[in-house]
Amino acid sequence: MRKKNVLVAAALVAAAALTLSACGGDSSKKEGGQSVANVATPTKEKAATVLDRPYTKPNLVLKDTNGKEYDLREATKGKPTLIYFGYTNCPDVCPLTMSNIAVAYKKLPKADQENLRVVFVTTDPERDTPKELGTWLKGAGNPDFIGLTGDFPTIQAGARQLGVSIEPSTKDKDGKVTSMHTKQVIAFSPKTDAGYLLYTDEATADDYTADLPKIVKGDTP
Repeated sequence: MRKKNVLVAAALVAAAALTLSACGGDSSKKEGGQSVANVATPTKEKAATVLDRPYTKPNLVLKDTNGKEYDLREATKGKPTLIYFGYTNCPDVCPLTMSNIAVAYKKLPKADQENLRVVFVTTDPERDTPKELGTWLKGAGNPDFIGLTGDFPTIQAGARQLGVSIEPSTKDKDGKVTSMHTKQVIAFSPKTDAGYLLYTDEATADDYTADLPKIVKGDTP
C-alpha cells in the first residue's frame, strides 16, 4: 500500500508540473496528451525532475533576434541546451524564470557560458518580433540568450514535441492580451541531445546555480 501511495504522489507532482496556465493567472486546464508516466519520481531535495523517457529535441526552424533563420536542432547539436516557451509581455513567471537562469549563467566559467545554449521561444509571435525579443532578453535574461519567433502553428507544433501546451493569445474585454502556456524549462544533454531534465517555475536561481555546471557536462544533478 505504501508503494502505491508513493507512485500516486509522484504522478500528481508530475501532472502539476505540466499545468497549462497564463502568466499572472491560474487555469484548471491541463495538457491532455502528456502522460505522467514520462516523468520519474521527483525528490524534494532536487529541483530537477529526471525524465524516464527523455524528449527528442524538436525539429523547429524559426527566426532569431537578428531575423535570421535558426534551426534549433542543428544549431544546438552537441550543446547543453535549456528551452523555455513564454512571452515578453508576461508580467511575472517568464521574466523571473529567465532572470533566475541568467543569475546562474553568469556564475559559470566563461567557456561554459559560451557552450551553453539558453533558448526562449515566444508563445506570442504576433507581438514578439525579433527586435522585441532581443530587447526583452537583454533586460529579463542575458543578451547571449537565444530568442526565437515565427508563425504560431510552427511554434505550437514544436512545443507539442516537448509536451508543452500553448494556445493562441487572447484579449479580454479590457484589451489585456494573455498567452496560455505550460511553464517548464527542459534541459538537453550535450552527450545525447535528449531532453532529460524538467524544471517547473518553482526552480530558483540557487537551483540553477547548483545544477548548470552538471548540465553543461551532460550529467544528472
